[in-house]
Order: sequence, then structure tokens, then C-alpha cells
Amino acid sequence: MARVYDNWERLVRATLNREQLRTAGQGHERTPSGIAGAVPPSLVRTTNIDAILQAADEIQEEDAIVARILCEQAYSMAQNLDPNSEGRGVLQFKTGLMSVIKQKLAKRDGAQIDRSHDIEHLWEFYQRYKRRHRVDDIQREEQNWRESGAFTSANLGELEQRSRKIKKVLATLRALVEVMEALSTDADPDGVGRLIIEELRRIKKVGELIPYNIVPLEGPSLTNVIGVFPEVRGAISAIKYTEHFPRLPADFMISGERDADMFDLLEYVFGFQKDNIRNQRENVILTIANAQSRLGIPVQADPKIDEKAINEVFFKVLDNYTKWCRYLRIRLAWNSIEAINRERKLFLVSLYFLIWGEAANVRFLPECICYIFHRMAKELDAILDHGEAYHAASCKIDNGPVSFLVKIISPIYDAMAAEAARNNNGKAAHSSWRNYDDFNEYFWSPACFDLNWPMSTESSFFHKKKRAGKSTFVEHRTFFHLYRSFHRLWIFLALMFQALTIIAFHHGNINLDTFKVVLSTGPSFAIMNFIESSLDVLLMFGAYTTARGMAMSRLVIRFFWWGLSSVFVTYVYIKVLEERHQQGSNSSYFRIYILVLGVYAALRLFLALLLKFPACHTLSDISDQSFFQFFKWIYQERYFVGRGLFEKISDYCRYVLFWLVILACKFTFAYFLQIRPLVQPTQTIVKLRTVDYSWHDLISKNNNHALTVASLWAPVVAIYLMDIHIWYTVLSAIVGGIMGARARLGEIRSLEMVHKRFESFPEAFVKNLVSPQAKRMPFNRQASQESQDTNKDYAAMFAPFWNEIIKSLREEDYISNREMDLLSSPSNTGSLRLVQWPLFLLSSKILLAVDLALDCKDTQEDLWNRICRDEYMAYAVQECYYSVEKILHSLVDGEGRLWVERIFREINNSISEDSLLVTLSLKKLPLVVQKFTALTGLLTRDRHQPELAKGAANALYQLYEVVTHDLLSSDLREQLDTWNILARARNEGRLFSTIEWPRDPEIKEQVKRLHLLLTVKDTAANVPKNLEARRRLQFFSNSLFMDMPSAKPVSEIIPFCVFTPYYSETVLYSYSELRDENEDGISILFYLQKIFPDEWENFLERIGRGESSEDVDFQKNSSDTLELRFWASYRGQTLARTVRGMMYYRRALMLQSYLERRSLGVDDHSQTGFFATEGFELSRESRAQADLKFTYVVSCQIYGQQKQRKDKEAADIALLLQRNEALRVAFIHVEESATADGMASKDFYSKLVKADVHGKDQEIYSIKLPGDPKLGEGKPENQNHAIVFTRGEAIQTIDMNQDNYLEEAMKMRNLLQEFQAKKHGIRPPTILGVREHVFTGSVSSLAWFMSNQETSFVTLAQRVLANPLKVRMHYGHPDVFDRMFHITRGGISKASRVINISEDIFAGFNSTLRQGNITHHEYIQVGKGRDVGLNQIALFEGKVAGGNGEQVLSRDVYRLGQLFDFFRMLSFYFTTVGYYVCTMMTVLTVYIFLYGRVYLAFSGLDSAISKEEKLLGNTAFEAVLNAQFLVQIGVFTAVPMIMGFILELGLLKAVFSFITMQLQLCSVFFTFSLGTRTHYFGRTILHGGAKYRATGRGFVVRHIKFAENYRLYSRSHFVKALEVALLLIVYIAYGYTEGGATSFVLLTLSSWFLVISWLFAPYIFNPSGFEWQKTVEDFDDWTSWLLYKGGVGVKGDDSWESWWNEEQMHIQTLRGRILETILSLRFFMFQYGIVYKLHLTGKDTSLTIYGFSWIVLIFIFMIFKIFTYSPKKSNNIFEKCINFKLFMRFMQGVTSLGLVAALCLVIAFTNLTIADLFASILAFIPTGWAILCLAVTWKRIVWSLGLWDSVREFARMYDAGMGMIIFAPISFLSWFPFVSTFQSRLLFNQAFSRGLEISLILAGNKANVDV
Repeated sequence: MARVYDNWERLVRATLNREQLRTAGQGHERTPSGIAGAVPPSLVRTTNIDAILQAADEIQEEDAIVARILCEQAYSMAQNLDPNSEGRGVLQFKTGLMSVIKQKLAKRDGAQIDRSHDIEHLWEFYQRYKRRHRVDDIQREEQNWRESGAFTSANLGELEQRSRKIKKVLATLRALVEVMEALSTDADPDGVGRLIIEELRRIKKVGELIPYNIVPLEGPSLTNVIGVFPEVRGAISAIKYTEHFPRLPADFMISGERDADMFDLLEYVFGFQKDNIRNQRENVILTIANAQSRLGIPVQADPKIDEKAINEVFFKVLDNYTKWCRYLRIRLAWNSIEAINRERKLFLVSLYFLIWGEAANVRFLPECICYIFHRMAKELDAILDHGEAYHAASCKIDNGPVSFLVKIISPIYDAMAAEAARNNNGKAAHSSWRNYDDFNEYFWSPACFDLNWPMSTESSFFHKKKRAGKSTFVEHRTFFHLYRSFHRLWIFLALMFQALTIIAFHHGNINLDTFKVVLSTGPSFAIMNFIESSLDVLLMFGAYTTARGMAMSRLVIRFFWWGLSSVFVTYVYIKVLEERHQQGSNSSYFRIYILVLGVYAALRLFLALLLKFPACHTLSDISDQSFFQFFKWIYQERYFVGRGLFEKISDYCRYVLFWLVILACKFTFAYFLQIRPLVQPTQTIVKLRTVDYSWHDLISKNNNHALTVASLWAPVVAIYLMDIHIWYTVLSAIVGGIMGARARLGEIRSLEMVHKRFESFPEAFVKNLVSPQAKRMPFNRQASQESQDTNKDYAAMFAPFWNEIIKSLREEDYISNREMDLLSSPSNTGSLRLVQWPLFLLSSKILLAVDLALDCKDTQEDLWNRICRDEYMAYAVQECYYSVEKILHSLVDGEGRLWVERIFREINNSISEDSLLVTLSLKKLPLVVQKFTALTGLLTRDRHQPELAKGAANALYQLYEVVTHDLLSSDLREQLDTWNILARARNEGRLFSTIEWPRDPEIKEQVKRLHLLLTVKDTAANVPKNLEARRRLQFFSNSLFMDMPSAKPVSEIIPFCVFTPYYSETVLYSYSELRDENEDGISILFYLQKIFPDEWENFLERIGRGESSEDVDFQKNSSDTLELRFWASYRGQTLARTVRGMMYYRRALMLQSYLERRSLGVDDHSQTGFFATEGFELSRESRAQADLKFTYVVSCQIYGQQKQRKDKEAADIALLLQRNEALRVAFIHVEESATADGMASKDFYSKLVKADVHGKDQEIYSIKLPGDPKLGEGKPENQNHAIVFTRGEAIQTIDMNQDNYLEEAMKMRNLLQEFQAKKHGIRPPTILGVREHVFTGSVSSLAWFMSNQETSFVTLAQRVLANPLKVRMHYGHPDVFDRMFHITRGGISKASRVINISEDIFAGFNSTLRQGNITHHEYIQVGKGRDVGLNQIALFEGKVAGGNGEQVLSRDVYRLGQLFDFFRMLSFYFTTVGYYVCTMMTVLTVYIFLYGRVYLAFSGLDSAISKEEKLLGNTAFEAVLNAQFLVQIGVFTAVPMIMGFILELGLLKAVFSFITMQLQLCSVFFTFSLGTRTHYFGRTILHGGAKYRATGRGFVVRHIKFAENYRLYSRSHFVKALEVALLLIVYIAYGYTEGGATSFVLLTLSSWFLVISWLFAPYIFNPSGFEWQKTVEDFDDWTSWLLYKGGVGVKGDDSWESWWNEEQMHIQTLRGRILETILSLRFFMFQYGIVYKLHLTGKDTSLTIYGFSWIVLIFIFMIFKIFTYSPKKSNNIFEKCINFKLFMRFMQGVTSLGLVAALCLVIAFTNLTIADLFASILAFIPTGWAILCLAVTWKRIVWSLGLWDSVREFARMYDAGMGMIIFAPISFLSWFPFVSTFQSRLLFNQAFSRGLEISLILAGNKANVDV
């Protein structure tokens, strides 16, 4: 039995070990050892079992009894928590733990265990452990130190060293305390039990024993000095409870060792959650402390916060509340600002933050929070005036305590959740449910006070209505929103077109008659405004009963006003026209008409001035005249948001001038090249009378050929409406380029420029990036040359920062060790009398100078002049000379030193006397250099061998011999040889017999540096070699000369937080992921090794491995494996890369703070070695200062679920937490429980965790939520739940595919100063836009295109948007938000389902509407990853286009379009939704032109008109098509790109890059992207369906299968391309052009290019797209997919039928079906036109011919049914009696023969020709497609008729045909191997240029490659 037990125990232990190893491989660098590492997650979540077991392991050797007690207690806890061992792994764990306990018992050799004394033994050990580690002493010292405020460098070092040890001690103490507490119930209450209880009271709540976030407020911390800072102590003191506050009940518990404060009162009164209280207490303290630090650090022993700091926080936090009260014209919660003291202000600020912190989803309703705050502030005011604190009535639960969450937030949340449930997972119409904005805008009306207080749940606000209670806007899905939101633009364009057309038809003659006709724009203006007011009324359907009465009144008034105005103006203008034709008329109506128009225009201009110009805006606001306010209200709706959208005069004039230039160019182009050329053709066509139509015309024949004129003008009108965007693009590129040049962008664009200008870097760096506090620091150096003092100071301040940048490049493996040595800068703090520059500037300069000296035949001055031509050569020579002197002085003493001094004295004299060439024999310099190099080579080694000292002495003596007897002149040589002192020492053997080995760090640094200076022979012109390292250094050095705010000391900067939302993307590549090969045999690691070969070599060098390291070597060493995982992850788009980059902010702040040497008491820091930065990351003061200013929160929404599932992502996130002590992770925790009725319920918590000393998650805060936080879009909801854990006054939004760099992080404090700059307009900035660098551009040509496109947008485009246009929005990351501004106004994104799918840009809309100001800054950059494969790019662009489609429907776009002034509205439109409208118009122009041409061809009018008059307006058509083609192929997209290239790369590189892009078919890519954007934008507005599309962020080098591409692009590109191809074929077949085929080609070139691009781009840009084997496999896969029957649960990826059903899902509504029906009717035109062109029909144009064609079509359909009939199980008697299958085959054969015979007879005996047969196919294919579209649209009807199966087979045949059309050219080209080779070169040119063997990668051949 014992053997069985032993086997069982070994099995359990082995299993636990495997589990531990598996967990370790996934995550932690250091995991709990032994059984502690195998605690199941179900036990870890609610207990500290693992920490107790870890403590047991650590004290096992010290006291085995205590270790056993801890293990037994852990087992008891596990048993109590899960007695039945139901949790995963619990039974296994318990068994293993019991085995461990039994082993511990067995070691006692069978002795009896007396557990009755366990508690006493544990208590004694606890006391011993505390004494041994001096815990109480350390606490007392820390407390004394805090109270004294003295903080010297001496105790700093000691405390830093101590802090590294104390954390583990405290962790063990925490475990002991927990076990003692559990066992104390059984202890003697009068003995050890009493002692334990007293100790628990004293220690349990102290310091590190309570988790804290940043500031340890519950008690003093032994490892965190942030509480020592005077501003923090002052802030804590400011919120302390005072005697004049209401008394708290005696039984109210104060947590920790702190005094009561304001938050305790608020907790008691309103029932806020404890962790919300703790969270916001820290938030308020940090906010006040940082506000105070900007005003000045308190210097009193008991620091106090200035009134100014409190007022600053008060006004900023409650600014939106104040504006809300003024808008509703209600009294504030306080009577006047003077009437409330500082305590009341802090109470109100704290109350607001607590409401916001617990509001959950209600945070998206900022005015709702204002309402809650208003009511609660009134309650608080009454309580503060009372002597005793009591519970607020509004938060009282029936017969229970108070709870803010239950009574205030939950009812509002429940109402929002009920509405969210009505949106049918985003599929319901927006108008059918209330979104976040609708709920919030309820509080924009005084009616919100009908909610009462406490809130009445009977209010209409809470009730679920049958129809959504919209308030101010209804998001109906229609294109009419474009007209409604931007009606001023469309009216302006229409009126200008009308006026220009009238002038053109009057042949350009401007006279009174023309003027009267031009005045017809008056009725047009009135009618178009009437249309807009009608749309206002119609599109408010759904809000008639719930909208504010005043708003509805305005709509009705405007409707009748414009209706009557239209009638009146039209009537008067008709009378004017009648007068025009009457002779002798007195023109009275003309005068009335002019008067009316003049008065109206003057009034509009006057109101525009009042509403838009800043000078007049104040006047309009203060005017209370009812009459004036009425007209202002009619002119412009008054919302809570959108007021004050004006800019200062200078900004206004700039963007007005910008648009005047564009409009002038646009209308000039339109008049001369679009409108005027069509005048004569139009007049000719209208006058034609005798024209025979070749088909049965229904409209034009007797109507002046109306459709012909329309087909002529339609493409011109289409281009007219969109070409303004072309002019905008061109001018913005020019303006952006000029602004960039003025900002000094691109001044340093190459490594050569870095070398040349490096001398000026220190001064520029110190000027911009070093704070005044650091500039005042003293230097330790001897007397320097006066002229070099300043430069040396600059170089000394610059060196530590530069060296940390170089160090970071080495850590990131961008440079090698050698390059790091060459790039590093000397400290420049020593006694050397000149500036020392990095060696990469001076390398090989000495050797070149020696060569110059050898060749010198002139004077000393000439030699020096030649050396000085290269300034760095001069620096090298000077440094070498002074360094040699200093080193030799340090090495020798006695006679040797006399010789050194004599030699240098003689040389200095000769230099001053210009006789150096006489004193020295320069021919011997190489020998001297050789000898000295030998000496320095020995001195660079560490002296640990006697022979080294002997060798160095010998080398020095040889140097002496060479210098004395070879280098010096004969006279000087004789003097030295006869020098008695020297001769005696030489003869006695004492000269240089011993040397003083260098010990001084300065001398050691100089020796090493001089050795490199003398030995590096290669030029360092290409250092660093890595392109990314070069780019970063170039940009950083360039930015030093750009305009930026000066740096403040770290203690005074604006605190900020970085915020990253994360869902389930890759955190860290696992080793298996790196090694696993794809279908082509390529692993991620292999790919990275080939893409980044130099970085791979640097990585191997860093970890101490050679290039031949095998895979097995990494597996043997776990640390190297982890380093490998990080190395690969840092080159992907992973969370690990983002976290590393963002933590550079903390590192930069620590470095800057360390060098500023802020004193926490007396000024006692040492003046020596000030700029030595070793150990700055260990400085507790610097770390605390950085934590005070910087926090990083990653919102990992499902981290809790990932931990439960033991996903590798959870372990990787835990590893990131352990490696980054300042990192915080927020997540949603779900607890399931059973209710009384047996139903399951879920409680949701928002949690914040950090890593403890054991690497385990330590929960800091846990705030209960009212319900599931995901009511809207996932990402903004993820941000919203975690934003309460952010800190500071700024927040940088960072996506998880971004990166950052240390050198850029150093500029963050400069960027933050922009919030306080006065140069950005009349309002301070609320969002700071930041430049991005796309780091994925080198992967492939597609990635390069995308990178260039993205870069031009995030640099040049946003530069212009911010200034002069003032319409930059928030386009995603990495913008920096004013945190206080945005969290009090709804957050940093919007979250309503679907409508806010592009959540980021709505933050910009919201900020602008709420009088924010968004700027853009380019002296700092952040890295960003982008999609690198075509499918990824298409999904991304589809997501963005769909998001823009939803924006068209949104209230934000409507309000901005209405409330911006006209010119700013133009900027806004063409840079947001207008861009996509113009994109869509580009494609529609092709359709309009071709359908117009096909109409002319079918009707026969093109040939008829050309015969009558050879005029068809080809000049206009050419202008139209040229403009369309240039937009289509991306030329105008490339214009900003080219300008950016010119600016930042130079003209030649820009031209080369542009040509390279064209050769790589970028035009094909841009044309294809045009189709993507058009499809998703148009479909979203028509049908909806916008959604988040996961694009994936991996490395895309795999081949995409044909079927996958077909599924993705069939409906968006292929169908449309084939339609255009069909139009082109019809046009070629039946059209008429004077120039014949050549004219056809030229006229339709752009259309053919579009067809080819849309059909074949997915395969051109598909790796191995033309490889024969892949093509064969693709065909098999596609046919299998096409023929596979779908079914329940079968995905579209596996079956054509399932995919086809999914493609129809977007057609949901009746409106959508009607629109689809209308659009499908266009396909019937082909059959209608072609049937009259057949030879069979002759010249007959009767409708009978068309009817007969349908009979033929039905006959063909019947034949199709016969051939595709597939009998199923049948009950038909006839089918049972005969072999039905045989019968059907017979019928199919007879039908086939009959069909062939009939066809032959028809051809023989009628006029039907073979050409007619092909023409019929051309006619029936689109008709069949139209029928198919209609059948899909009206699926239910077709299904009820029993025709659905036939429709499905019909559709399958069409998809098969389309697939074959595309597949045929691909298979043909695959026969030729060179095509595949050419394609690889095309796709991966960038990678080829960096040495990538792409053919090797795609072939998967790794035979000759070492890992």
C-alpha cells in the first residue's frame, strides 16, 4: 500500500511540476517555487494561498515547524473554499499539498506533534523575524525622516539599497499576519491571543500590507518616498477632517493608519463604494499636489496648499457644470465663489470625482452627471451646515444603508441597458432606440428637473417607450443627411453652376439682360432652402412628441418661412421675366426683386458677422433684445454644445484666403473646361428635329432630346461636385509643404547631415530639452579656456541624455556594441580643456591627420589650416594631444614626470613660436602612434596580472625611446640625453620601471577613448548601419532645432497618463509561435531573421551567443528563450512592444529628475559626478517623482476571463506587469451567483491590479458596476470602465499597435507645455495632435504604399487641418487629451452602438463642439503599426469607410456642418465625410459617363448627332475624364505624399520614390482602394452594417487562396468591375466615335484601368499569386468551396451557399429593398438596347420586339430548369412507376438536339447571325443578374413561390462564371515562371533592398540557413 501511495505522490508531483513549467513558459520570469506555483486560479482569485505557500518555502530552512503550520493553514483555506474539489485542478492541488505536509511530518522521525502550541510558536517566530530584519527600526527611521523633511544623498543610497530587500520581507510578514489572524481565534485571549490581536490592530493596516496604487495613503510605506514630497503632504493635509465639519458617528471605521478626511464624510453620507473612495482620494490628492508644484514647492515644515492651486482645480473640474447651469439659467450649487471657503471647494471637487468614478456607463452622459452633482451638492451643503453627519435621503435604500450605486446609477443604467437591448445587436434602425446622446440631451432642457430628487422612477426618462424618445436629433438612414448637414455647400455649388451656365449660354456677355437671368438664382436659393427645411421636418420624425417645444417651433417656422419665401420670390421673378419681354415697362417688379434680395443679403451678412466674428460675437451674446434673439434663434439653432464656434480674426482670415484661392481655381476650371465647351453641343442637340432613334424611345424623342442632353451634362455635373476636393488636395499639399519648411522639418535628412551638424546639437538640446533647474547645476572642472566654457557646459549637459539614447538603441538591438562605443559621448565633466565629441565623428581622423603631417612640406600654419578644413579632425588632434599629456602625467612620477613635462613644454613653446616642424620630425609620427597604441591597449585591460604592469612599463619605455631619439630634433635630443636627472634614472634602471595603473574613472575613460581614437581605422560615415536607428537619430536631431516650448523641471510639468485599450491581440509571441511553420514552411522567427539580419546579429551579441546558435541552445536556457520571445515581439505589433515604448516616458522622467537633483530637504547633494547617470533607475526619489507625473494603464477588458481559462495572454500580461513596476492593468471581473429563485445572476466589477513582489497580481481597486459595461461599442466601453484609474491632467491615447522611443519621450514635457501656450488661438488646446511614424513600411510594397499614405496624412495633412484650417479632429492615436476637460464632458470617445463605430473621431467632434481646440505638433513622434497585406488593408479601409458612412447620419456632423462658418464648414466637409463622398463620386462618374455613352449608342443619337454636327463636347469630356482618371489612380492622393518626400527626403529621393511606387503598381493599389472605400461607404448609408473588422496585425507573407479573395472582393469589386467591362464592350460594339478605335481607347482608358485593377489587384498583390502549384491548389479549393452545400452551422469560408446567404444579410428593411430594386433596374437597359441592334430585328423599333425577347428569355430559363432539375424524394405515382432519372436524361438529350436544330434553322432562314447570338448573350447576362438581384431583394416572396432553389443555382452559375473570367488570366500567366519571379520582386522590393531573400522565404527552403 505504501508503494501505491508513493507512486501516487510521485505522479501528483510530476503533474504539478509540468503545470508549473507550462505556466512558466507562458509568462513570468520568476514564478513561485514548489507547490506555491501550482495553486489553481479558482483558489488564487479569493485567497492568498499561493503567497502563504511561497512564504513557507522561503522559511523552511529557518523554521520547519512554521513552514508546516503555514502549509496546513493553506490546506484548510483550500478545503473551506472548495470542500468538494469542484474547481479545475483543486483536487490535484490538495493531494499534492497533503503530500508536502506529510513529508514535513515524516522528517520528525515519527515524533508526536503537539499542535496546541502552534500559535505560540508562530508568534515567537513572527517576533524573531521582525527583529532580525529590523522592520520596526526601519519604520521608525522612515517616520523620523519624513517628519524632519531632511533627505540627503547619504541616506538616499542607504534607503535605496534597503528598499530592494524590504519588499520580500513584507511579503512574508503579510503571509504570517494572515495565518496568525486565522489561528488567533483558538489562542488564549489573556495570553498570546491578546498580543496577536493588538499586533494585528497595529500592523495589519500599515504601509505595504495594504495594496496601493501610487501614493501609500493608508499608512507609511517603507519602499515608496512619494509621501515625503511637500506638495503631496500638503495635499493630504488639505483634505483632512477639521473640527468644524459635521461629526461622524463613533462607530464609523477609518481604514489604515490615517486621519479622517473629507472622503470619509462623503462615504458615510452618500454610500460611495470604499474602493471608489480610495481611488478618488488618491486622484484628488495627486491633482492638488501637481497643481501646487506648478505654483511652487511648499517649503514650510508643515506644507500648505496655495489657494490658487485649489481654485485652479476647482474651476477646471466644475467648468462644464458651471456652463450647464448658465445654459439652463439655474443657480449654481453655491451662491458665489467668494462665499465658499477652500474646504467647501475641495468637498465639491471630491464629490464630483466620486460621482464620476462610480457612474460607470453614465460617464458618457456628462450633463446627467452635472444634474446628479447639482442635486447632491445641494444635499451636501445642507449636511455641512449641520452639526452631525447623516445619510443623504437620495441614496437611502429601503430599510437599509445608503448606496449611491443602487439608488442613483443603477436606475439610469437599467434604462440605458433596456434601450441598448432594443438595438438588436446593432441591426435595428438608429431611429428606433435611444443612444447615449439621446439620454444625455434629455438634460439639456429644464424639463430634466421633472426627474425630481430623489429620482422618480415613474418619470418618462426611465420608461421604455414603444417608439424611442429621441430628443434633438433622429439618425434616419438616408443620403439626405448629406444635403441637410451641408446644405450651404450644395446651395452654393448649385447657384454658382447655375450662374456660370447662364453666363456661358450668353457667350460670356455680362450685361443687364444677362444679369436679370442670373438673378434666377434667387428662386433657386429659396427653393433649395425650402428643401432643407422640409428635410429638417421629415428627418425629425420620431422626435415630434419628445423634442423640446422650442426646437419643433423653429422647424415649423422655418418650413413656412422658406415655403412662403419660395412662392413669393418665384412669383416676383416670373413677373421680372415678363417685364423683360415687354416694351416700355417701368421695371417695378425688378426694383422690388432687387430690394428684397438686397435686404435679405444684408441681414444674412449682418447676422453672420454677429455669429462668426469674434469681435461681434460677444455683442451678440450679451444682447438680450427679444427681437434680436428671435432672429438669431431662427438663423441658428441653440444647443448646449456648438456655441462659440469662432476663431480669432487672424485665423479666420487665413482659412478664408485658403478657400478663396481654391474656389477661384475651381470655378475658373469649371467655366472654361467644363461648362462652356458644352454650350454649343447642347444648343445643337436641342435644335435637332429629324433624328431617327434606333430603339423605341419613351422620353426624349418629343422632348428636345432631354435624355441626350442629360447624358452629356451628367458626368460634367458629377465632376463639378467633386473636383473641389482635387483643388483642396493640391493647395493643402503646397501650404503644408511651406509650413513644414518653415517649421524646419527635413533640415537633417541624412546621416551625413547628422555628422556635419552634431557640433550644434548640445546647445540646441540644452536650450529646448534641459530645464532651468538642471542648467543651474555646478560643474566640477578646472580652469578652462574662456571661449570653450559655454560649449563644454552644453556638451556636459547633453552627454548623459545622448548616452541613454544610444544605450536604448543598443538594448533594442538596432546597434552593436562597437557602434554603441563609437556613438557614445564622453561626459565632458573632466579637466580636459576642450569639448570631447563621440568617436563616430572622430574615427580615423588621427590617422588622416598623420598622413597630412607626413605629406606636409609647408609651414606649421599651413598644416593646421589643412587639418582645420575638417573641423572634427581638428577636434581629434587637439583631444589626442591633451589626452596623451594627461594620461602620461597620471602614469608616472619622479623623473618620468619631469620628462613628460619637459617634452610638452618644448612642444607648446614650438607651437607658439610657429616652429613645430623644426622641433619635431613628423615623418616619425606613425612610429610614435604605434608605440602609444600599444601602451593604451595594455592600459584598457583590468590589472589582475603582474605581467600586465611589467608590459605597460616596457611599452612606456619604448615610447620614451621613440619620442626622444626619433621624434624630437637633434638639439632637443642631445639636451634630454645629457639631462643628469634623467640620465641617472635611466642608467640605474628606475626610469619608467613602474607605473601608476589608472584608477581614476576619468583617466580610465580617457585611456579607453584614446585607444579607440587611435585604432579605429574604418570611417564611421555609415555608423549606425541600421536604417531605423539612422531614421530615429536624424529625426531627433532635426527636432532639436524646431520650435517647441522650453522644458520645465519635472516637478513642475503637467502630470499625464498613457492609456491603452486591449482586447485579445498578441501580447508576446510564445516560443512555439515563433517556431511553428506556415503552409509554405516559413516560421515567424525565420522571417524576422531574414527581414532584420543586422538586428538578429546584434541580439545574439547582446545575449552572448555566436551567429551559429542553434534552436536547441535557446531551449536549454530559459532566460535566453524569454529574451528571444521579446526580441521577436518587439518587431511585431504586440502589446509587449507598446508597453516597452510607453514605459520610456517613465525612464526619461527618472533620468531628467535624477539630473535635476530636486532636494527634499537641505541642499546636500554632492557636486561631484553630477552628470553620472549610473543607477538613476534605482533612485527612489527619481522613481517617486516619475510616478507622481506619469502613470500607465492598460485596459485589458477580458483579462479576468483569460486568467480563468489559463490563456497564454494572461500569463504574458502578468509577465509585463512584473517587468514594469509602474504598469497597471484594468479589467472587467465577472462573478456569477445564484439568486433566491434559482436563476443565475452576474455581478460586474472594474478592477485595477499591479504585480506584487512575487509577480502575482495584486488587486488595488475593485469597483462594482451596475451591470454589464458593454452596452455600446467594445473599444470605447473598454476605455470608459478603466478611465477612472487614470491620473494626471493629460491623457495620451495609445493603441496596442504603437511604439515609442526614449529620445522622443524626453520631449514629452515640452509637448505638455503646449496646453499652457498662448499661441494656439483664443482657446487653449484641449487635444494635442502628435506626429506618427509608421514602422511597418519595410515589409512589402503594399505596406510601403500604406505607410506613405498614412504618413502623409498624419504629418502634412493634419498640419494643414490644424493650421490654418482649424478643423483637425482626433483620428485615433497618439493624441494627448486634456484629461480634466474631457472626463467632465463625456470622455475620450463615444460609444453608442454602430453610429459611433469610428469612436475616435467623435472625441474630436465632441471636443470641438464643446469649445475645445485641437492642435498638431511635429517635433515629437510616436511609432505606429499598419496593416501590411491587401486583405488587411481592405478590411481596415472598409471599417473606416463604414464608420464615415455612419458619421453622415450623426448629430455631431450635422451640428458642425450647421454651426461652423461657411469656410470652416468647407474645410470640415472635405476632410471628413466629404472625402468619401468625393471618392464615391469618382466611381459614379465612370458609371454616369458610360451609361450616358451607352444610351447614346443604343438610341443611335451619337452617330446621328455627329453626322449633323461633329460636336459632342469632347473638350468637356476630356477634362472630366482626365480629372476622374487622375483621382482614380491616386495621383492626387500622392500629391501630399510627394510633397512630404520632398520636404523630408529631398527632391531627388522624392522623385525616385515616386517613380519606384509607380513601377510597383501603386496606381493599381490606389484604384483598388477607391473601390473599397466607395463600396463600404455607400452600403453603410444605404443599408447599415458598419462594424469593427478585425484586420489582424501579424506578418503577412502567406499566400491567400483564390476563394478567400473571391469571398472578400466579389461584391465590392468584381461585380462592379464586370459591369463596367460590360458597359465598355457595349460602347465599343455599338457606339460611334469620329476617330474610330483609337478614340474609343483614349476615351475609355481610365475605365479599362479601373476594370483591370478591381479584378486582378488581389492576385497581383498576393504572394505566390502566379506560382503554378499554388494556382492548381487554389482552383481545387475554389471548386470545392463553390460546390459544397451549406447547412446549419456551416460557415461562409467553407461553403458557397452559406457565404451567399451571408452576403444578403445587409438587406433588412423595406426602404433598403426599394432602393436595391431601383438600383437593379439599370441592368434591364442592356437587353432593351441590344435587342433593337440585332440583325434579326432590322429597323423595327416597336415594343413587340422587346416583349418577344422576354419570351426567348423565359424559354432559356425553362431549358435551364430542365438541365438543372435534381429530383428529390417524391410521392408522385408517375415518378414511382418509371425510372425518372432515365426519363429526365432522355428529355435533356432531346432538348439539346432540338435546341441545336432550332438554332441552325433560325440562322439559315432568318436574319439572325452568329454576332447576334453573342449580342444576345451580352443582353441576357445583365438581365439575368438583375432578376437575381431582385429575387434576393424580395427573398420572402420568391421563397413563397417555390423558386428559391432555382435562384440559388442561378446565382451559383453566375459566381462560377465570374470566377472563371478572373481565374483564366491568372492560370495562363502562371504557366510562365518569370511572372512569379517578377511578382515577388514587385511585392517585396523594399525587403530586397535590405537583403531579404524573398524567394527563399516563399519557397520555404531553409536547408542552408542557420537559426
